[in-house]
Amino acid sequence: MYLKRKLTKSLTTFKTLHFGYKSTQKSFHRYKVIIGIGGNVGDVKRRFEHLFIYLKKDKRIGLLQTSLILKNPPFGFVNQDDFFNSIIVLKVSMQPFAFLEYLMRLEKKFMRKRSFQNAPRTLDLDIIFFDNRNIKTDKLTVPHVNWFKRESVVIPLSELQL
Repeated sequence: MYLKRKLTKSLTTFKTLHFGYKSTQKSFHRYKVIIGIGGNVGDVKRRFEHLFIYLKKDKRIGLLQTSLILKNPPFGFVNQDDFFNSIIVLKVSMQPFAFLEYLMRLEKKFMRKRSFQNAPRTLDLDIIFFDNRNIKTDKLTVPHVNWFKRESVVIPLSELQL
């Protein structure tokens, strides 16, 4: 069941079973990480629910909070379906590059195919923040580049109690 709320003509939020979630349990993991999730191929909301369950069961992850799901228009390559996006707050003990590899394996598990920049995709997982770290390499930039200019990040992030 989804609770739907229209924000504007092009922006809609959805509250689902696991999106709009806040944990009551403490996590023993070391680093607080905020990831952005997105997708626009297939049943994305259902895929997000499966991702939530997968992360919740993984002992390497402490799942703290999720935002509502935001349906928003694509940017960059605009000739594609609207995207669904959300934010997940985690605690992990992995270092940033090991966590990035973990996320890339998860994308593959959920059938992500990389064809071109801003292409349609089943699941996109981005590290928005990793603790209070600043990282700038060819492989990883934290905080995520231009996160503050993207409705797909700012709107879901704004509703969380961090």
